[in-house]
Amino acid sequence: MKPVSELLRAREGTLWHVRPDETVFNALQLLAQYEVGALMVMDHGKVVGVVSERDYTRKVALQGRNSKETQVHEIMTRNVVSVGPRTGTRQCMALMRDKRIRHLPVIDGDTVLGMISIRDIMDDIIAFQDETIGQLENYIQS
Repeated sequence: MKPVSELLRAREGTLWHVRPDETVFNALQLLAQYEVGALMVMDHGKVVGVVSERDYTRKVALQGRNSKETQVHEIMTRNVVSVGPRTGTRQCMALMRDKRIRHLPVIDGDTVLGMISIRDIMDDIIAFQDETIGQLENYIQS
């Protein structure tokens, strides 16, 4: 399986984030604009949280809060689980399963490289399996 750095390289320019003092409404607009399910919450170049559609649903909508008055830091997930650029996709899949999360920031030292989602991981695993099946079919036919 490939390292996550290769997954990120395929979609450069996707370091989508929001500041902790921005409103949840603004974060929702960014989620819709970029068609993603989560954003990194960054403060002075460091990841301080992740805010997702799930955070909005559970911590704003279901609690009757107002997204234009609630700030991101009030609902974000603070204990961020991240991986390094050399982490393999299978290891990421296991981590996501164990932690029950769908998004993983990729960080190299102090540098934030991006974020991968469960969809990125699944696409890579499916592509790898398709390639393996193709190789086995060619082997059998020869």
